[in-house]
Amino acid sequence: MSIARYSMIAAAVLALTACGKQQPADQSTASSPASTPAAESSNGGGDTVKLGHAAPLTGNIAHLGKDNEYGVQMAIDEINAAGGADIGGKKIKFELVSEDDQADPKTATTVAQRFVDQKVVGVVGHLNSGTTIPASKLYSDAGIPQVSPSATAVAYTAQGFKTAFRVMANDAQQGKVLGEYAVQKLGAKKVAIVDDRTAYGQGLADEFEKAAKAVGAEIVKREFTTNQETDFNAILTSIKGAKPDLIFYGGMDAQAAPLKKQAKKLGIAAKVMGGDGTQTPEFIKLAGPDSEGQISSSPGQAKEDMPGGKEFLSKFKAKFGTEVQLYAPYCYDAVKVLVEAMKKAGSTDPAKYLPELAKTDYQGVTGKINFDEKGDVKNGAITIYTVKGGKWQVLEVVGGAAQ
Repeated sequence: MSIARYSMIAAAVLALTACGKQQPADQSTASSPASTPAAESSNGGGDTVKLGHAAPLTGNIAHLGKDNEYGVQMAIDEINAAGGADIGGKKIKFELVSEDDQADPKTATTVAQRFVDQKVVGVVGHLNSGTTIPASKLYSDAGIPQVSPSATAVAYTAQGFKTAFRVMANDAQQGKVLGEYAVQKLGAKKVAIVDDRTAYGQGLADEFEKAAKAVGAEIVKREFTTNQETDFNAILTSIKGAKPDLIFYGGMDAQAAPLKKQAKKLGIAAKVMGGDGTQTPEFIKLAGPDSEGQISSSPGQAKEDMPGGKEFLSKFKAKFGTEVQLYAPYCYDAVKVLVEAMKKAGSTDPAKYLPELAKTDYQGVTGKINFDEKGDVKNGAITIYTVKGGKWQVLEVVGGAAQ
């Protein structure tokens, strides 16, 4: 899932302050200094290693970034509360190192370099495709495993990096379902498309367009904006003249909500559809009554229907005093998948546990997690929702492995 201005420009960034020299949890010599995990002695003779997390913790989608951070924190706290994970004959505890990448590609590479310098043993993130993709090059060069819980752009895993994984379906899967649903189930013959020009928004819109055209839709308008814009009147006025049956928006809730409100104010009768970036409680809060009828998708099953969903939602609310926005369950599973690979390898050394990560066979909160040769989760489900009575309601679940 995914976002921010897509840039592949910063393949390397000047290193920031490195932490003190520390020994890996298994006391073995890593294949390179960059891949040596940071560890500290802790009470009871165990070690503490660092896991990195990156997301926008400030700005207009900070609510999603904090949601991700909470999911990671919950998993780490549970592991530590149980005395740590049994890895290589030791009880290993984990320290969360969370950074604000501001949903900005350049900042993301700075954050990635900081993680490399601090010798984190793995990274959960980034939230956005536009930040995940440039950062992934630095993690690959350093040999640090990266599991994104939310970056859905196809390009992320198409680069061929052996360190890159994700635990939710990608935009090729999601865009295909959305395009076919718009035409075959909603009866849309004339479609307008708007995207925010980020790796996520444009990528999802491209996949939607491809799928919708393949089943007979006519694309009557293709417009674009930015991931900071909130005034869509000019774009919508242009679209209104084309009389579409449906408007698809590729982007996040912070822009999708005002777009939906302004479409209603302009008297546009077309249905409005979006991807996972719009399928949030925040969208309903921002759009208010005008959120009614919005159609959005999200990779995976509905949160309440996930194998461990109800228990997770209850524990999350009790711990943080807030509802899950979107990706927190995937962040939780991403941590567990990384730690399970370390257990199987008997090491927190990235070079040693990376092969086990690729062979993941894990039953998580979100469902069964196995990776294909690119690092994409296999058999990812896509759920279609609509807003009715001020709440998201499931319309249909497409695909997904049996749980």
